Amino acid sequence: MVNTTIKTTKSQEVFAAAQNLMPGGVSSPVRAFKSVGGQPIVFDRVKGAYIWDVDGNQYIDYVGTWGPAICGHAHPEVISALHEALEKGTSFGAPSVLENVLAEMVIAAVPSIEMVRFVNSGTEACMAVLRLMRAFTNREKVIKFEGCYHGHADMFLVKAGSGVATLGLPDSPGVPKSATVSTLTAPYNDLEAVKALFEQNPDQISGVILEPVVGNAGFITPDAGFLEGLRELTHEHGALLVFDEVMTGFRIAYGGAQEKFGITPDLTTMGKVIGGGLPVGAYGGRRDIMSMIAPAGPVYQAGTLSGNPLAMTAGIKTLELLQKPGSYEYLERITKRLADGLLKAAQETGHAVCGGNISAMFGLFFTSGPVHNYEDAKKSDTAKFGRFHRGMLERGVYLAPSQFEAGFTSLAHTEEDIDQTIAIARDVLSNL
Repeated sequence: MVNTTIKTTKSQEVFAAAQNLMPGGVSSPVRAFKSVGGQPIVFDRVKGAYIWDVDGNQYIDYVGTWGPAICGHAHPEVISALHEALEKGTSFGAPSVLENVLAEMVIAAVPSIEMVRFVNSGTEACMAVLRLMRAFTNREKVIKFEGCYHGHADMFLVKAGSGVATLGLPDSPGVPKSATVSTLTAPYNDLEAVKALFEQNPDQISGVILEPVVGNAGFITPDAGFLEGLRELTHEHGALLVFDEVMTGFRIAYGGAQEKFGITPDLTTMGKVIGGGLPVGAYGGRRDIMSMIAPAGPVYQAGTLSGNPLAMTAGIKTLELLQKPGSYEYLERITKRLADGLLKAAQETGHAVCGGNISAMFGLFFTSGPVHNYEDAKKSDTAKFGRFHRGMLERGVYLAPSQFEAGFTSLAHTEEDIDQTIAIARDVLSNL
């Protein structure tokens, strides 16, 4: 039976106070547990594959601060390197050798990147890369996919209208129509829709941006030929192809999704892992495109904390750890074991589910599927997922608090953690 003896009195008190101090009591919406019900736990500390809340409860963590903790939380080598860096200062606002080191590592790893610019978040990277796309092509329109998230900048907060050919409509109050009128949307995995957009907007589309593996509508993988088709279409129409690898970069392969699938985009955005748990983002690509960025070129983008020594240090050490032999083989093995185990447990307890994994990224939908795009994902039983999430939390397993978010494992997760999680899931599912 589900253990409901975990006490979260302090978490409830802290969160109640937070709601008078911050909108919704949080600094980012998904943390408020609105889509799963109940109240969030308030973290006290993290280590390895585990988190502890302010009430002292321990949980196995499959969120990993939404991806960066691929080596495990507070890895001793990362912490040690940060201690050394702290002695030299927390921010320079000026060049440092550390930027060169991390830049060289990123360029060596990611097939599309010949030059890179560090920023402070994935949102900032995507804002900058869109400006760069438009400047390089001298075109204003961009194609994105429903369910793919590229940060909260105005031009990305759009949804499809009455059809995929409809101009983007604002998806949040405060976003003017003028900000999204040049953003076109198509269903993920639908090449024909993309072809139609190019035909209806000749010589107007600067490029296509997408999550090569979707993580912000749940875990959705590209159909065979989809990424290849996008590469061909963008070449054909003189547009750029941009992979948003904020989630997939250094997670599903050391060289990201573009290494995994053998498709090289023109530009790439990154974040999460290359910050090793500290705030960071980056974008990069072909030298001729990146040379347009100021001060080398006319496209302006700046940031005081960009390339700060702490983020660079954590990123360098994290990538060094990932280069150790067997790292990705281990991540694939334990994550597949987890994903397969969760699917089997759900199916054997009578629930319609689908899902899977690629390396250290996984997902589970409460629908028979298959899920090819956001519309398919929305067929999921979100109420059932909410009950499942609460049941897992009460038994000491922390999952992403939304049906529409991917899950993450780390090098710190053990076989025992995986087995325990599957056993707990089976118990929770049998009582839903």
